[in-house]
Amino acid sequence: MRALFFVTAAAGTADLLAAELAALGIEGAREVQGGVACEGELAAAYRACLESRIGLRVLWQLLRYPAADAEALYAGVRAVDWSEHLDAEGTLAVDFSGSLPGVTHTQYGAQRVKDAVVDQFRERTGSRPSVDRESPSLRINAHAARGAVTIAVDLSGDNLHRRGYRGGAGAAPLKENLAAAILVRAGWPAIAAAGGSFVDPMCGSGTLPIEAALIAADIAPGLSRTRFGFERWKQHDADAWAAVRAAAEARRQVALLTPGRIRSFDRDPVAIRDAEANAARAGLDRRLFFQRCELEKLPGAPAPSGLVAVNPPYGERIGEAEALRALYALLGERLRAGYLGWEAAVFTGNPALGRELGINARRTHRMMNGPIECRLLRIAVEPSEFDRPRVPGRPPPIDAEAARARPGAQMFANRLKKNFDKLASWAKREQVSCYRLYDADMPEYAVAIDLYQSDPAGSAGRWLYVQEYAPPATVDRAKAKARREEAISVLPEVMGLPMEAIYWRTRRPQKGKSQYEAIAEVGERVVVEEGGLKFLVNFTDYLDTGLFLDHRKTRARIREFARGRRFLNLFCYTGAATVHAAAGGAKSTTSVDMSHTYLDWAKRNMAVNGLAGEHAFIQEDCLAWLAESRLERFDLIFLDPPTFSNSKRMEREFDVQRDHASLIRAATRLLAPGGLLLFSTNFRKFRLDAESLKDLQVRDITRSTLPLDFSRDAKVHACFEIRRT
Repeated sequence: MRALFFVTAAAGTADLLAAELAALGIEGAREVQGGVACEGELAAAYRACLESRIGLRVLWQLLRYPAADAEALYAGVRAVDWSEHLDAEGTLAVDFSGSLPGVTHTQYGAQRVKDAVVDQFRERTGSRPSVDRESPSLRINAHAARGAVTIAVDLSGDNLHRRGYRGGAGAAPLKENLAAAILVRAGWPAIAAAGGSFVDPMCGSGTLPIEAALIAADIAPGLSRTRFGFERWKQHDADAWAAVRAAAEARRQVALLTPGRIRSFDRDPVAIRDAEANAARAGLDRRLFFQRCELEKLPGAPAPSGLVAVNPPYGERIGEAEALRALYALLGERLRAGYLGWEAAVFTGNPALGRELGINARRTHRMMNGPIECRLLRIAVEPSEFDRPRVPGRPPPIDAEAARARPGAQMFANRLKKNFDKLASWAKREQVSCYRLYDADMPEYAVAIDLYQSDPAGSAGRWLYVQEYAPPATVDRAKAKARREEAISVLPEVMGLPMEAIYWRTRRPQKGKSQYEAIAEVGERVVVEEGGLKFLVNFTDYLDTGLFLDHRKTRARIREFARGRRFLNLFCYTGAATVHAAAGGAKSTTSVDMSHTYLDWAKRNMAVNGLAGEHAFIQEDCLAWLAESRLERFDLIFLDPPTFSNSKRMEREFDVQRDHASLIRAATRLLAPGGLLLFSTNFRKFRLDAESLKDLQVRDITRSTLPLDFSRDAKVHACFEIRRT
């Protein structure tokens, strides 16, 4: 039996999974959204279940068919002869994902699939399978996307990260598949094959060292599991499964785990006991070395080469990050003192703390630990990488005198001065404090330069925020570097600012909410002014500062319309629009965003302006919040969604071009009679789906919302006024 099958992966690991499956001899393994698509016999899917260290689920495709609504979903499932897969006396469970018109939530989608199966059995036999979410005879997976539904048998059952060896887990364990992905990304398979050793100085319940041992000894991670989802499926091939399992057993090389090769330490004796018990359940009893040890007493490297892999605390709660700086500094000191020539992999949900290591990361990789966005810092423990801390957000160090002497520097200075002279008089006249001075006016100098001031005169503070557009691969890197240096060299003189007041970022093409992701965690915020209101901005921690300058006129429009009205700010970010609405006399405001950080920022923006009253701040996915039945009605709604988002905290991915019509419709349902929705997007290729919104009154106001300082770029945003007819 041959079919397509799909192996799901955690965010940021699909490329590793594709390479892993190809190495297992699985045909056609190719990376797709959400995982890896494959093709082959059942034995190949069994190998993925048993031997994949990185995959989460293995889905054996039964059919794929077009479906326009919930009834088509039901009909397609009814067309399958389920007696070939399940007995009437058996049990089933259904997982549904994706989106389909008429399917209001995933639970309803799963219900329709279940109904189709049991209705078929009831009609044919008079009896029906029952539902068992924990240990069903058959787990069915249904996924709807782009007008089609894929029905598959979940061969894995439980997620594959449940290897079967974990008992005690400590306070914040890594999932096993994430630990394996960290190790593979860090190069451990090659290091292990070359005879290298492994050390984890903060091992917790031992997930990283156990996964490292399984890799080093070529032990299939599924050998410790007691069951898989396919074992009670009627089409299960027991002979093929026995052969796959026997081949994996034959490859085990536990003898490679010589005493002391894989060493792990932790200050907590309970964690050490848990780690030892977990290792025993994994069949590694007495093969791994665990010892209680304070980090400051960490022994030196046990071999000339190897990998240190560690998942230190992140400091998620307020005040913790400061306390952890000393811990990260101590970790860096122990690496520098005892592990020269080794590789290190530091996995952290707080990248700013990585700077405390005192060793520059050679590579960084974005990965997710549940809902937490983390970074894997890959470090070569070499003296050449020591003691060169980078100041977050500051321009890179240059030879300013040599750069200023080049002709290009003077050309750039002249253009910037010309722009400044022109815009400064306009800003003074219009009482504008923060504005864009330059935006790649000369293509060779591809930077955007924004001036931020505490007030129109800048009497209490002036700052320059420079964003370099990352050069494409076609641009010579040496030339790009020279132009960067020339631009940096003239900024202080032209703008009359010290270098300490100039911040620099490199801006690369972003997907989704990544422009909102923390890059550092310095926490420096300064107060600037817009329209007589105060706003906190941050130049170091994010690509965007917290105040979108191109929306200045849009916010002024909100302030003008808000008096006496109930205002809703969706995807509220740092609440700048809410501040304007409240200052304009809004009767009430409601601000919704998924990020606690940004809601807290929004509250602080309200507080710094002394705005009291009826103001609600809701931490929730806006899409899910809108999907709920609501009685509230709002007179004025501001809807400024991200271009794309696939956050783990959202039920499904969001694409503004694809999904804006349904999003607008969901928002307009909350409009009071005579209410106004302002929809804005920064997607440069945006095209409004006028046909899907033809029953609404839509007016394009983009041109009137573009400030003078952004008028050179008509695509910086699109903005529309929308009313219900």
